[in-house]
Amino acid sequence: MSSKTIISNIHCTIKAARRRLYSQMRSLYTYIIAALTLMLVSACDDGDTFSVSPDRLLSFSVDTVRIDTVFSTVPSSTRSFWVYNRSGESLRCADVRLAGGNQKGFRVNVDGTYLSPELGYKVNDVEIRKGDSIRVFVEVTTPAANAQEPVEQIDRLLFNLESGRQQEVVLSAWTWDADFVRNKVLGRDSTIAAGRPLVVYGMLTVAEGATLTIEPGAQLFFHADAGIEVQGKLVCRGTADANVTMRGDRLDRMFDYLPYDRMSGQWQGLHFAEKSYDNVISYTDIHSCFNGVRADSADVGRLKVSIDHSTIHNCQGDAVALTCCKATIVNTLMSNALGNCLKVDGGDVRVNSCTMAQFYPFDAKRGSALSFSSVTHPLLLFVCDNSIITGYSSDEMMGLRPDGDDANVFEYSFANCIIRTPEVTDEAEKTHFTDVVFEDVKDNTLAFGEKHFLKVDIDMQDYDFHLAQGSAAIGVADPQTAESDDRDGNRRDDNPDAGAYEHVGQGEQTTDQ
Repeated sequence: MSSKTIISNIHCTIKAARRRLYSQMRSLYTYIIAALTLMLVSACDDGDTFSVSPDRLLSFSVDTVRIDTVFSTVPSSTRSFWVYNRSGESLRCADVRLAGGNQKGFRVNVDGTYLSPELGYKVNDVEIRKGDSIRVFVEVTTPAANAQEPVEQIDRLLFNLESGRQQEVVLSAWTWDADFVRNKVLGRDSTIAAGRPLVVYGMLTVAEGATLTIEPGAQLFFHADAGIEVQGKLVCRGTADANVTMRGDRLDRMFDYLPYDRMSGQWQGLHFAEKSYDNVISYTDIHSCFNGVRADSADVGRLKVSIDHSTIHNCQGDAVALTCCKATIVNTLMSNALGNCLKVDGGDVRVNSCTMAQFYPFDAKRGSALSFSSVTHPLLLFVCDNSIITGYSSDEMMGLRPDGDDANVFEYSFANCIIRTPEVTDEAEKTHFTDVVFEDVKDNTLAFGEKHFLKVDIDMQDYDFHLAQGSAAIGVADPQTAESDDRDGNRRDDNPDAGAYEHVGQGEQTTDQ
């Protein structure tokens, strides 16, 4: 066979294959077009049949949208719910309308359409086919309520079906009037009183020479970038019945079970600058910030800060960090910090009847319940009496001193304390400890140290550091040196307990942190 004949046969074979391929592709295209046409015809047929039977109704994922307390004039976070058509037939709403319009401050988006003033706070002809659903989003910025306490604002979202039936979802939000400051510098003596809460944006700065007094019952809410910078003096004077509260400004929830208030790092905390002295923090609850109380290096011959009957809890940095200064801390709970619950870097610090509890849940690389050091500054004196030092770790106390003849002074003592650390066996070191109970970290009855307390609930981020029945801290304190009352202002008995709280019976105290 000649080469021309072979080539001719190959061309014929290729042409035949192409014809078969084109034929198959035409068949496939015909099938796709037919399927699409059928779908479109079906959709059009279904769209033409919307029920007007009064028996056919919508279903809702909630009957009330509840928005947590918000400060008036401050936008809330977004809530949402679903609208289902489980009636068996397609339904159409003649309109979906916000009953109160702009009177209550709610903002609503229905299936992608914002109920704006231009639309009269409604949307017309909302179709929900059988078996389908739409999503509705709700926010609120409430007007001032002119009230001291939170006030509930209620509106209704009305679904008017073509059948004439009307269904509704209630919108509810609690609003709280507040005063607001942003990057405020206090150049003269000032007072924050109880009453309307104060919401702080940016730093609230107490200038050198000025004193800020915070009165009993005052509530300060701080935005993420906010805190108190003290260059002058801070006197925070709460009482047992009216604590001062400092916390983040998120009043809503991260999840249904978890308020933002239980999350650390919500605001910046308190900072005492170098030339700030004679600060007082009494009966004050400071929680969910970055650094709770931070004091810079100062003249150790003058009192930098006195902390009593207070709580510094759930910090993303240190709960209390004192750098080469003079300070006293009594009847105070310092708990749950990514850094240390109490960090002492040199200076002269005295601690009595306190609880340092390290159960920070968000990072396994958390610091210790107590860290004291003379590495960078001389530790002239650190005294810790009648206190609890415990947590998850098998060793919750770290004392750091550099080696060498030129090492800084490192003077410390512990008496009548419960300490979760291996028992000291060195004879020279033993002289620093008097009547101290070292927790046996192998004893399952004190696993992780939480058995001292009424509640350590890591799942719910819920804690109550009052003493539980059976805690080894009960009766450990020295009656001669222990504080006469406890964190709550309750009198201690003749056989006082170690820690910030005097035990008064299982379940009788339920202070959530």
